[in-house]
This record gives sequence, C-alpha cells and structure tokens, in this order.
Amino acid sequence: MADEKHTAPLVPASSTMPEFTLKAVLLGVVMAAIMGAANAYLGLTAGMTIAATYTTAVVGMAVIKAMKGTLLEENAARTVGSIGGNIATGATFTLPAFFIASIWDPFFSLKHAVISTIILIFAGVLGIMFVTILRRVLVEDKDLPFPESIAAAEIHKSGQAGASGSGFLFAGMGAGAFFSALVNFHVVAEGWHKLVSLTKGSLLLRAPGMNPAFFGVGYIIGPKLGAINFSGGVLAWGLLTPLIAYFLHRGDPGAVTDWSAELTTVWKGTVRYIAIGGMLVGAFYTLYRMRANLFTGLRRSFTYVRQSGQGGADVPRTEKDISIRWAMLAIVCIACVMLFIFNYFTGRLLPAGVAALVMLFLGFVFAAVSGHLVGIIGVSNNPTSGLTVSVLIVVAFLMVALGMHGEAGVAAVLGVAAFACTSVSVAGEMMQDLKAGHILGCTPWKMQFGDIFGIIASAVVMFFVLALLHLGDVKGAVADELERLEEAQVASVVYKGDDPAFAGKEYTLAEVRALAPEQQNEVLGTNAGFGGDQLAAPQASLMAVVGRSIVEAKTELILIVAGIFMGLAFILMQVKSPMLISVGMYLPIETSFAIFAGGLMKGLLERTLDKRQATAQVKERVGNIGVLIASGMIAGEALLGLLFAGLAFAEVRTPHLFEAPSYLLSLCCILVLGLMLYRLPLNQAK
Repeated sequence: MADEKHTAPLVPASSTMPEFTLKAVLLGVVMAAIMGAANAYLGLTAGMTIAATYTTAVVGMAVIKAMKGTLLEENAARTVGSIGGNIATGATFTLPAFFIASIWDPFFSLKHAVISTIILIFAGVLGIMFVTILRRVLVEDKDLPFPESIAAAEIHKSGQAGASGSGFLFAGMGAGAFFSALVNFHVVAEGWHKLVSLTKGSLLLRAPGMNPAFFGVGYIIGPKLGAINFSGGVLAWGLLTPLIAYFLHRGDPGAVTDWSAELTTVWKGTVRYIAIGGMLVGAFYTLYRMRANLFTGLRRSFTYVRQSGQGGADVPRTEKDISIRWAMLAIVCIACVMLFIFNYFTGRLLPAGVAALVMLFLGFVFAAVSGHLVGIIGVSNNPTSGLTVSVLIVVAFLMVALGMHGEAGVAAVLGVAAFACTSVSVAGEMMQDLKAGHILGCTPWKMQFGDIFGIIASAVVMFFVLALLHLGDVKGAVADELERLEEAQVASVVYKGDDPAFAGKEYTLAEVRALAPEQQNEVLGTNAGFGGDQLAAPQASLMAVVGRSIVEAKTELILIVAGIFMGLAFILMQVKSPMLISVGMYLPIETSFAIFAGGLMKGLLERTLDKRQATAQVKERVGNIGVLIASGMIAGEALLGLLFAGLAFAEVRTPHLFEAPSYLLSLCCILVLGLMLYRLPLNQAK
C-alpha cells in the first residue's frame, strides 16, 4: 500500500480554495524569467544547472503570504516560476552550440532570436503535453520517492506553520551580489596563478576563482561530487596539459617564450577534446546504469497511454489533467512547427520530416524517462545532457544517410537537439511540480496550463540573456586587451589563429576597433564568449563537436576517441561519475576548484552535525537553510553578472579600484563566504 504522505492531499479535492489567480501567475512569470536568467549564467559558466523549485517555493511563499494568499496560490507561483530554470537548461546546453559550430556567427541577430524563441516555447509546451499524458502513472507510483517534490511540499507546509526561509535566501543573494561586485570593480582579484618551471617543462598552478555562485554550486552538490568534479581539473592541469606540452617542446623548451600561454593553448586545443570524448561516454554510462528504471518507467507510461482518456465529470479536482484530446491536438500542431523549423535548417522537406518524426518519438520516450528519473533522483541529478546526446547522435546519422552535409546538416542536428533538450528538461521539472502539487492537493490542469505562461516568459527573454552574456563577455575582454596593447604601445597585431578568413593578416588597433565584436575576439585571441574562458558552456561544446564530427567528420576525432577510452577506463575503475570528471576537465580549473571548496563547506557542516549527534529533523532543517543560502549566492552573482554584461555590451567602462588587486583579499572574501555557508545553517541547529 502506498505511503500516506504520497497519496493523501493536504487540501481535499472538495475544497474551492483560490489557486490559479492573477497574482500567483504574475509572480510566477516574473520568477520564471529571473530563474531562467540565473540558471543560464550558471549553465554557461559552471556547466551545471540547479533545480529552481526551492528558491521559487520560498519566494512564492513569502510574497503570497504577504498578499494574504492561499497555500494553493503559493504552489501555483512556485510551479510557474520554477519552469524558467529548465528552459534555461535547454537553451544553455544547445543554443550556444550554433555559435561554437560556426553556424550562427555572429550569434546575435533578429532571425536567430525568433528561431530560438520559437524552439524554446514549442519544445517546452511539448514537454508539458507529454507529461499531461504520463502524469497519473508516475505521480501515483508508490515506488517513486520523488525526494525533491516532497522537500518542496514540506517548504509550503512549514510556511503554513509560520516558518520562513526567505531571509536566508535574500542574505545569500546579497552576499553573492556584493562579493561579485568587488571582483568586477577590481577591489579583489578574480583568481591567482603561478607558473612553476621544472627542467624541460612547466606546471601552471591556479587557486579557486572568487565566484560566490560556484561556492554555492559546490555546497549544493556536496563534498563527494565536488571532489569528483575537481579531480577532472587536477587530471587536466596536473597530468595531461603539462605532459602534452612537455612532449611537444622537449627538444627545444627554450623556444617557448610564454609557458603560461602555451599550457593554456594545449588545454584548449587538445585536452578539452579529450574531455568531450569522456563526456560522451559518461552520458551513455549514466543512461546504462539507470536502464532498469528507464524500461520500467517506459512500460508503465505506455500502459497508461492505452488507458488514458477515460476520465469523466466525476473525476476529482485533484486528478483533472488537461484533456488528452487537447494534448494530442497540441502535439500535432507542435509537430507541424517542428517540420517548419527543421525545413528552415535543412532546406529539404524529407530530412526535415524524418527529423520531426524522430524528435516526436524520442521526445515522448525520453519525457517518460525523464519523469521517471525525477521520481527517483530529482531534477538536479536528471541526465538531461545524456538523453539529448542520444537524440543528437541518432539524428546526425540519419541526416548523413539522407545526404545532408555541411552547415545545413549540422544545423538540423543542433535544432533537433535544442528541441529534445528543452522538452526533456521541462518534462522532468513539470513531473516534479505535479508530485508536489499532488501532495498539497492542487489541481493538475491548472498547474500544467500555468506552466505554459512560465515557459513563454522565460523563452522570450532567454535568447537575449544568452546574447547579452556572450557579447558582454566578448566586448569586456576585447576592451581590456586593447587597453593593454595601447599601454604597451603596440601599434598592430598579427592574427595567429586558424580561421582562413583572417589567416596571416595584420591589423592596426584602429582596424581592430572597426571590426564586429566576435571578429575582434578572433583577431585578438581573447577567447571570450561561448566556449571561452568565462563562458565555457561544456554541454553546448559537446553538442557542437559531436554533431559536426558525425555530419562532416572534421573534428579531431583521435582526441575524442582517446577521451572515449579514458571514459571507459573510469568505468572499469568504478568511478562514481565519469561525466562529472570530464566536465571538470573541460571547465577552467579555478571553476572546479571553487566548486570543490563549496563542497568542503558542506562536508564540514555535516561532520559537525554528526559529532553533535543531531537528529534527522535537525539535519534536514539545517540542510534546507544551507541550500537556500547557496541558491541565493548563485542568483545574486548571476543577476549582477547580467548587469555588468549589459554595461559591457553598452560599452560602459566600470571603474577599477586596483589594476592588480591582491588575491589575499580574495582569500579573505572566500573565508567569509565559507563561514556564511557553515555558521548560519549551524546556528539553526540550536
């Protein structure tokens, strides 16, 4: 028999309590746009996104209670708001791939904005429609614990009892914004590095980056996963990069004038491709380990599809979904939109039709998979990128079989990946929200319909958020480099990259200033924007490289294959997460180091609670408060990052207090953040 807390709603089905109201939807729409922007920043910089459910639950609870609203209105606001983070997941994992694969260069244009927005909206709605068909079998499955759904429901329940965690969330946001501002104004150093020369080679040592968001991510994922992620950075910078550089130059190491730049070049041009091979293996290994749950979820989901449509007027309020007839009609309409979009990419109707059919079938299959996995491990651990890569590879080989080559073939593959990633991500979050609503006694169709507003709100702003971060980073890096060259009295630069459009050309600084931002970035070699130092976008790079390597076979396949064997070795060594190690190799080590440091704070807190023999209830309360503070740090830095990206985009130069700020001050700031993540939650254990 199912556990009572999973089946008995808090608000009975006979209740007429206000739920889907204007204030709840408007608040949810605002939170969807904000959480989408915050998760976009995190996905591009740290290669991870987090579930927005807890943050929107706390904010929704605080605001709705202040407006004398009801419990069901709080849930409605949380549901609409949290979906924005998953639109960001679909966007950041795929849309930058169009630029990285040189399909959309420049990235920003009105046409690209329209296409991206259409993809995100209709893919998100498709995920909602799939979940509408699948909801009952998964929500009522007593074998699915839905850990994050229960936690979200408990937040709402505690709010009814008078408890509130909004102060901790906003404290984290303030700290994240404040310390990020110190970095942007050059009061403290963003990072530190030291070159250590050893006979014929060198090591480049780096310290944790001064990024509150990364400490927050590390705290949320914990010490074990943080250590696994950091191990990838150690492997990349402590083993592969120095060894490859050594063998390249051991005959004449003196010929290298700048070992720091050389090591960085080796990491970017060689080690990162090895990491992509490892990510590919990690993605499929994650799916393989979950195979039993996947097949169980699929079997139950298709069983429900055959039985669906039997509801009538006597169906309780708490069991009413959007009518399956309307859901099927919406799916057919979205399929037509997919056909139009894919035909835009391919220029040929047959490949576009095949891509649409494959996306429709695999999209439904993986929506069921995603919903089932969320019931076991939650949204935060859902292998969205692995599911997306599976779709991408199938479609890539189909495009090749249908005679699609060149940019059209790559664009079609990435377009399908964007649709798949967004729909799968939204389906998982929607299922989590529906389970929380099931516990609280909400109306499913109102939650499903309300999420469409959240999807639209987030999708409308998402492309512009990505473009702002990308171009803001490019313009800021280019401006700093031009200023440095002018101070060094350098009159011209010679292009040293591999783009044939610029090969061998020499540019005066005035000519560089006349170029478009992304061309300036290429000529100066500032490595900013998508795939660069600050916006690494590892999942998007994986999509771009895998798609192009299959369609055009132009990528350095030997490096990817070497990475695949490395990933297989990790599996044979029974490494817990080969994917996370590979992501750590791809990210700048100062990023994975900061994530690791945040995980250590969580580990220290857990160790202290164990020594005090704290009860499970105390541990849960302390853990929830810590997650709220960490989530606030992420949101605070992300929102401030968007502000400074906007200033850079508008070519507004921010003042720099110090030209070379001390990293000792950064260490002091890191200590303050660590104490905040440790002491504030621990104080609540009393």
